[in-house]
Amino acid sequence: MKIIESVREMQRHSEALRHQGKRVAFVPTMGFLHKGHLSLMEEARKRGDCSVTSIYVNPTQFGPAEDLDKYPRDFERDRQLCQEVGVDVIFYPSNEEMYPDHYQTYVMVEGVTQNLCGLSRPGHFRGVATVCAKLFNMVKPHVTVFGKKDFQQLVVIRRMVKDLNMDIEVVGMPTVREADGLAMSSRNTYLKAEERESALSLSRSLRLAKKMYDAGERNAARIIEEVKKFISSHPHAKIDYVQICDTTTMKDVDRVEGECVMALAVRVGVARLIDNYVFGESLEV
Repeated sequence: MKIIESVREMQRHSEALRHQGKRVAFVPTMGFLHKGHLSLMEEARKRGDCSVTSIYVNPTQFGPAEDLDKYPRDFERDRQLCQEVGVDVIFYPSNEEMYPDHYQTYVMVEGVTQNLCGLSRPGHFRGVATVCAKLFNMVKPHVTVFGKKDFQQLVVIRRMVKDLNMDIEVVGMPTVREADGLAMSSRNTYLKAEERESALSLSRSLRLAKKMYDAGERNAARIIEEVKKFISSHPHAKIDYVQICDTTTMKDVDRVEGECVMALAVRVGVARLIDNYVFGESLEV
């Protein structure tokens, strides 16, 4: 396994692979890896001749009051996990490599960022789109793999790739969960023992929404009301948003028709957790 820290070296490496007719598959991460990340890397290995994983905590997607400085980091652990799942290259750039002095160019994806996390985390998706566009130009992948847990992020990346005519296949993979149903997240480490039950309200409320949908309920407001009531009954849970949106536009819907997603963001202690369920799909929680 190769570790590359320079942008130019990463570009040269990918260019050489492309000239050899090799297919490059890419998984961008912020590190502190868990089984969800590893499942994406395993998928990347299936889809490419060379699998690249980036480990970079991107400062431009954090707000001024968010957890950039506290975000968990452990490169040696991440390196070992990458090696175990057969990653070929870790791209591990510094802030100076990613955002050199006098940096001033950003990518704005408009419509699909105007709801959910786009409202509660102003500037977040500008940072996400910018860093992903930069990483795509550095790694030069044929295919990139993202998890569906960050559903709005996946929609944003697909929109950006399509709108900017990037020749990259964007693959979305199912959410990986812990044994009790909690969606895997690097921020789960923030949870105290007594907050765990409240954290489980996210996945359990999605199961409630699925049950209502399967029973024939299509009124979005009624499903949202029951989900909010359930989450709010947990002592450590503070709702950021509970919404049902069209999966293409990310706009709220009145009725659950066509492809719609229930998206949740809930603060449990200091951890801000997200989860989602696309109606009509299976839900393993």
